[in-house]
Amino acid sequence: MSEKEERRTVSRREFLKIAGLTGATIGAGAGLGGILAACGDDTTATTTAGETTTTGAGSTDTTVNTGAEAGREIKVGFVDPLTGGIAAFGIPGKYITERWTEAVKDGLVCGDGLNHPINIIVQDSQSDSNRAAQVTGDLIQNDQVDFIMAAATPDTVSPVADQCEAMGTPCLTADCPMEPYFFARGASPDTPFKWTYNIFWGMWEISDNSLDLWGQVDTNKKVAALWPNNADGNAYRDYYGPLMAEKGYTLVDGGAYNEPNEDFTSQISLFKKEGCEILQGVMIPPDWTNLWKQCKQQGWTPKIAEGIKPTLFPSAMEAIGEIADGLCGPMWFHPTFPFKSSLTGETAQEMCDDFEARMGMQWQQPILHYVTFEWVVDVLKRTTNVDDKDEIMTRVKETNMPMTIAGPIDFTAPLAPRSAHVVPNQVGTPLYGGQWRLSNGGPHMFDLYVCSNVAAPQIEAQDTLKALA
Repeated sequence: MSEKEERRTVSRREFLKIAGLTGATIGAGAGLGGILAACGDDTTATTTAGETTTTGAGSTDTTVNTGAEAGREIKVGFVDPLTGGIAAFGIPGKYITERWTEAVKDGLVCGDGLNHPINIIVQDSQSDSNRAAQVTGDLIQNDQVDFIMAAATPDTVSPVADQCEAMGTPCLTADCPMEPYFFARGASPDTPFKWTYNIFWGMWEISDNSLDLWGQVDTNKKVAALWPNNADGNAYRDYYGPLMAEKGYTLVDGGAYNEPNEDFTSQISLFKKEGCEILQGVMIPPDWTNLWKQCKQQGWTPKIAEGIKPTLFPSAMEAIGEIADGLCGPMWFHPTFPFKSSLTGETAQEMCDDFEARMGMQWQQPILHYVTFEWVVDVLKRTTNVDDKDEIMTRVKETNMPMTIAGPIDFTAPLAPRSAHVVPNQVGTPLYGGQWRLSNGGPHMFDLYVCSNVAAPQIEAQDTLKALA
């Protein structure tokens, strides 16, 4: 480790320790049948499901046929950031993989009428885009998987999808905004991708969400922006910059910095000088922890602090401490979601409760990543020849699931601006504005309140945004 890394205000190792993820290894637990090695090791965990139906809380929609003839094993790879700078996104990975395995523990009857054992192979991207591409190639060439799943920001999803597109492998992903997923990877509505499909929201939803949150508090409309030099940061800079001017906001851009970053003194000084009353940062959780603590140390508290990524996680709020009270951001999963798992029939609340009981920690928004395997199962149940990749992709394009833990998924809907289906390879999922507040006698340090549902009216708002200062 370099001297600079040792001096870091909150290092990634320290952050993972706070989040309960540090140590020599991360146990894969029941259902994974292996151990996910810590950063630096090649990491593979495999779990195989056997031959017939599914179980879980509530009723199940997974195909049941005790008399079906056995088919060949179907292999599904899952690339997830279990360690490294965005490891908070991978915290639910162990949980959802166990739940997937339970759901198809006796196999899955596919569209061919055969009962296929399901083998789920997990690979740790270590929060590194190059490694994400590498392990995807390994899954395709060495493990010969039938599907690749991935989740957790463009840093993971984009390199995985690019590798699958190049190698002709079906790839279903979640948790990557539309612009970096579709346009930044070189597609257009006239020339879409063949092998790679994604579900998540885009810039029109998140900007509507931001403007609604900002409008709930009286400010001078000066926005301090910290957008890093990466796919996410550049997408926000391209989209939000012109939008702010159009809506009467003044942008104060802190510059395209490189992640990770331990010192934001110069940016904070600029924001104080310009009198900014709104802060927006598209940042990895350890960087946001450093930033917010330094803001307090340097005597700058904006009225609104919107963190894109870090405010997703209760562990990140706990790492900051009580001064995280009132931080807000765009959110995409919540126990009050009116949706159910297509595999088990569990509600979002039931799944969050089950996560807390099994994992011994507060529910996490990346539980939404569970939807990727729901989607794989739905495709396989409609596929009459599991060896025909072209048929598989036809079934992907025909996906119309009225209910998943992430809400409806309909790729058959017409393409339309400001809809859930703007471009061919992506369908949007609900996005809301949330605010973390210190718990008033609850079981957790912070509770997350839905404060804006302008981009997702099917989600019930619980309160309006409260100013920080």
